[in-house]
Amino acid sequence: MPTELIVLIAALIVAWLVFQALIKVLKTTFSTAVAVFIIVVFLGIFGIGSEDLIREITNLPDTLMRLFTNTQSQIGI
Repeated sequence: MPTELIVLIAALIVAWLVFQALIKVLKTTFSTAVAVFIIVVFLGIFGIGSEDLIREITNLPDTLMRLFTNTQSQIGI
């Protein structure tokens, strides 16, 4: 009987820890979704649509590479 009680308590502790981790993930996901929504709405006020934003995000690696190579050429590396 005591072994079963220990296993039950351990299972409850593990379940509680998993539940807490899930709650943290959900909070982070929700806050990120709200932040993205606010940014998209804010950009929409200035006439920048979601398609423009997606295009710029897609082009971000090329833009960063150009920036990096231009910086290297300016500092003489």
